[in-house]
Amino acid sequence: MGESKVKSFFGEFKQFAMRGNVIDLAVGVILGGAFNKIVTSVVNDLIMPPLGLLMGGVNFKDLFLNLSDQDVSSLAQAQAAGIPVIAYGQFISIIIDFILVAFSVFLLIKGINALHRKKPEAPAEETTKSCPYCLSEIPKEATRCGHCTSILNESEAKA
Repeated sequence: MGESKVKSFFGEFKQFAMRGNVIDLAVGVILGGAFNKIVTSVVNDLIMPPLGLLMGGVNFKDLFLNLSDQDVSSLAQAQAAGIPVIAYGQFISIIIDFILVAFSVFLLIKGINALHRKKPEAPAEETTKSCPYCLSEIPKEATRCGHCTSILNESEAKA
């Protein structure tokens, strides 16, 4: 690859990377990652503890199904021993996490769409009319047709 081709390639890449929509996408991904952390904290720290308390003091993160014949009392113990488990409690937390993120994005998009809606404009008042003799368009207030020079009587002039 020649030096001019390399410069051209990187110049093209720079032009692509500096487009507004690419930068907007990058900002959106960064904010989405931060927002995801907030929602995860809401689920893990605010929603799941009271839900677990209502279900008899269960910690959802510790709910699992042991797939082996070895006896373990906690998910951490099973994972440390390398015992195969189905950690359905964590799965429930992640599902709730996803639902909250999806609902929040839905509300955000709904709000943005409401801001972008325009009120319908009233139709503009007509400023022309047709000449009854030659059918040309003439100003609404005209008393004589500019095309056929016909004199319009008072009722035609106001029509």
